[in-house]
Amino acid sequence: MRTTLAVLFLLMALGAGAQTYEVGLFGGGTNNIGDVGRMNYIAPTGPAFGALFKWNKSKRYAWRAHAIYGSFKADDLKSDISSRQQRGLSMEQSILEVSAGLEFNFVEYNLHKLGPAFTPYLYTGLTYFRYDFNYFDAGQLIDLNQRDGSFAIPITGGAKFRLNQFLILGAEIGARYTFTDNLDASNPEGSNFESFRFGNVFSNDWYVFTGLTLTYTFGRKPCRDCFE
Repeated sequence: MRTTLAVLFLLMALGAGAQTYEVGLFGGGTNNIGDVGRMNYIAPTGPAFGALFKWNKSKRYAWRAHAIYGSFKADDLKSDISSRQQRGLSMEQSILEVSAGLEFNFVEYNLHKLGPAFTPYLYTGLTYFRYDFNYFDAGQLIDLNQRDGSFAIPITGGAKFRLNQFLILGAEIGARYTFTDNLDASNPEGSNFESFRFGNVFSNDWYVFTGLTLTYTFGRKPCRDCFE
C-alpha cells in the first residue's frame, strides 16, 4: 500500500511540473545532392516518412528528436549537366536517420493561449544515419548488401500553424550536410576501392527531406515566466 501511494505521489509531482510536449508524424520526399544525378536543392525522387517528438521549453525554442526513413534515385540522364548526361549513371539509395537538436521559433509561439499560433522556425543539431554501401564498376552499380553509417549536420527551415487546441501542422525543408562522399556510390572508402572513385572527392554529399509534419500537443503549462 505504501509503495502504491509513493508511486501515485511521484506521478502527481511529475505531472505538476510537466512541460508542453508534441508527438507526431513526418511525410514527404527525399533527394540527394552529389556526384550522380541532378543538383537541384529541392527535387524529391523517393518517399520519406518518420516520427518526431518535441519538448517546448519556451515560446522561442524546443528540444526536438526524430527518426526518418527515406529513399532516393540519382539519375545522370535527368541532370542539367551535359557531362553527366553522357556518362549515364543511375543508382538508388535508402537512408534511416535519427536526429536530436534545437528548434528555434522566429515568432513567440504560445501553445497555452487559445486562438491561432503561427511561426517560421529553424532546426539544427546532430544526425546519425545508415545507408547502403555501393560502388560503380564499368558503369554498373555493385550492390554489396552492406550498410554503413555516418553523421550529418541538419539545416532545416519550416513553418508551423496550430489547427486547434491539440493539432499542429508544419511544412519544412531540411538539408543534411553529411560526413561521407559515398551516398551516390562515387567515393567508396577503403584501399580496395581506390580505382572506383570519381567526381569531386573533396566535397561531401548532401541529402534533403521535404515534407509535412502533423503533431499532437499535450502537457501542462510549466510556469508563468515561460509562456505568458
